[in-house]
Amino acid sequence: MQNKNIFLTYTVTTGSTVAAHFVWRDSSQRKETYHRIDTMQFSSRRKKPVSNFQADLYGHGVQFYGQPPVENISLAEFETFAVDRLKLLKTVENLGVSYVKQSEQYNKKLDAEFKNLSFPYRTDTDDRKSQSGPSDYEKRRKDHISHFILRLAYCQTEDLRRWFIQQEVDLFRYRFNDLDPQYKLEFLHRNNLQYDTISTEEKKNLKNKLINSSYSLSGISVEAQDFYKVPFQDALDLVRTRKVYLKAGYVYIPHQDIVTIVLNDFRTRLSKALALTARSLPAVHSDERLQPLLNHLSHAYVGQDYSIQKNIGKISLEQIDSLSGKSFPLCMRQLHQTLRENHHLRHGGRMQYGLFLKGIGLSLEQALQFWRSEFIRGKVDADKFDKAYAYSIRHMFGKEGKRTDYTPYSCMKVILSNPPSQGDHHGCPFRHSDPELLKQKLQFYKVSPSGINQILELVKGMHYQLACQKYFELTHNIEDANFSLNHPNQYFIESQKVLGGGKDIKRETDTPQRSQENTVAKGTAAARDAAPNASQNLAEMIEELDSFFEDA
Repeated sequence: MQNKNIFLTYTVTTGSTVAAHFVWRDSSQRKETYHRIDTMQFSSRRKKPVSNFQADLYGHGVQFYGQPPVENISLAEFETFAVDRLKLLKTVENLGVSYVKQSEQYNKKLDAEFKNLSFPYRTDTDDRKSQSGPSDYEKRRKDHISHFILRLAYCQTEDLRRWFIQQEVDLFRYRFNDLDPQYKLEFLHRNNLQYDTISTEEKKNLKNKLINSSYSLSGISVEAQDFYKVPFQDALDLVRTRKVYLKAGYVYIPHQDIVTIVLNDFRTRLSKALALTARSLPAVHSDERLQPLLNHLSHAYVGQDYSIQKNIGKISLEQIDSLSGKSFPLCMRQLHQTLRENHHLRHGGRMQYGLFLKGIGLSLEQALQFWRSEFIRGKVDADKFDKAYAYSIRHMFGKEGKRTDYTPYSCMKVILSNPPSQGDHHGCPFRHSDPELLKQKLQFYKVSPSGINQILELVKGMHYQLACQKYFELTHNIEDANFSLNHPNQYFIESQKVLGGGKDIKRETDTPQRSQENTVAKGTAAARDAAPNASQNLAEMIEELDSFFEDA
């Protein structure tokens, strides 16, 4: 029986990850053959015991990710780890805007997500296998490897790097603050963060100034904890908020606030590591098997699959105009308005809007009728439409070409892929529109001035999906949407729930859920089932893998 796996190794220079090397092992022959990118890695079939290096690496629940993984992992594990961490980071992003960071609600919800996805969330170093799930060692291994996988996926553009750094920093802050003081000190020592503590005599001389300038400190707490003398440029956040005593270019930081310094260090290290990884990507992208996987990971959608319909054909063409004003997200509302005004959309707009309409229940016959009736009102006659445009609509529904049943675009795909150019109207208005034009558009749709300001603030902070969610709340007159918006079709369904009417068009509540990890699992199973077939070659296997992520 054939057995094909991808293994992952890293090379390290000056303590930073420079490149990731993937090794393809084909054991379908009697002698194992290794195909490589840049570096060849051999591994034994026998499972190796945990090395001292790994035991030391995973001896603490929080780390700087300075040392890359040195073990081999299977393709299935690679995909599962990446998707789970992506879910965790998206949860961190949503909670960071919806709640005050480090508040009780924030910590409670993030703690639940750690447990759900089997990531380390407590300081217990006991490596015994618990009855309810993976051991601490397994959780820390998953945390470590998944971080480096997403580094590869999110180092490719400035926007991706900025998003990844922010979420990882917020995640690190939560973990570090959750450590007991003894574990915080242990972490500092493990990572060679040798900050100088002031002497007892100096602390006594500065006691009143430390109390007056340091947040929530009393005479007793000053005496009970260490203070660190740090160059002020390493603690700009604390200086800006006037939470520390500043003297002669140095700040005096209580041990309870040392997290600010550690976070700055973590951010700097991660930023440099991502830049180094980005420069090494051509070596990875030269292998056509890996480039699609990494690209799709950076655009991955891990929510409900809206390609599976139970209400197909239950929406009439006469309802679309009304629904566009009530239940369409802004991206689809502007596409619909442009189509009605110009009687034409370019390919990017047709794909984005056409798949959205398919997702809310438009049948193939209705779609052909809808697009034909609109296009022939412009410069396209019926004969030209049938020859030039009808094929692409049937292709969209999986009736032509390779018969792929295309999935409606997620928010991440709309935001990050195929940005609109001059004359295009697709994309995300919150991401791709000039702020002044976006403001005019929101005013036209009668969003209140205060609401517009809230949306523009979110856009300024690059929280595009949260800006859309705020638009939902304002246009539906509700305080809290009580969901995390990740998909235009999700917006439509939630809108119909709020409005409470339109039973003929409301998506059924038992719509199957198919998250990204289900797709991964099916893909891996399909590859295993196909393994006994001797005609299955490497190119076909990768083509199947690419198709699993194609419409994420």
